[in-house]
Order: sequence, then C-alpha cells, then structure tokens
Amino acid sequence: MKLAINYLLRALCLMVYAAALAQWAGMLPGAGLERAPWVAAILLALHGVELVFMFKHVRLYQGPLAVSVALTLLFGLLHWRPLAQRAAGRFGQR
Repeated sequence: MKLAINYLLRALCLMVYAAALAQWAGMLPGAGLERAPWVAAILLALHGVELVFMFKHVRLYQGPLAVSVALTLLFGLLHWRPLAQRAAGRFGQR
C-alpha cells in the first residue's frame, strides 16, 4: 500500500511539472492552470533545499549520484525516504 501511494504521489509531481511545461509552451489555455509554473518552481525549490539537508540519504542510491540528485529534485522525500528506511532496516515495516 505504501508503495502504491508513493507511485501515486510521484505521478502527481510529474503532472505538475508537465502542466507547467505545457503552460510555458503555450499549449494550455490560460484559464485554470496559469499558476502551474509557479507551483512547479516552488516544488523544485523545496526539493532543492531538501536535497541539501538530506544528501546523506540521497547518496545511498545504488545508481549514479547524478541520477539520485535528479530524482530528489523531482520527487523529494518520495525518493530519499525509502533509501533511508532501507538503510535503517525498516523498509516494509510500520
């Protein structure tokens, strides 16, 4: 269940970024989604701050560090928290 929620929240993050890119490209009508670029920028800024403070967990990713940094900028704690839980031996426990 936790994994499903994690994927759902990741999909919502991607939808925010896609809406912002579509708005900047002029592919969306102005009504309703004019704030999408601001929401995406704020989300990226918050994840950037989060990256600085949680870098010790971001480094636990088994792939390249650049990929882990990019995933953290896109998804924030949805990326690094499972890494931290797995390292602590608590992954899958309540």
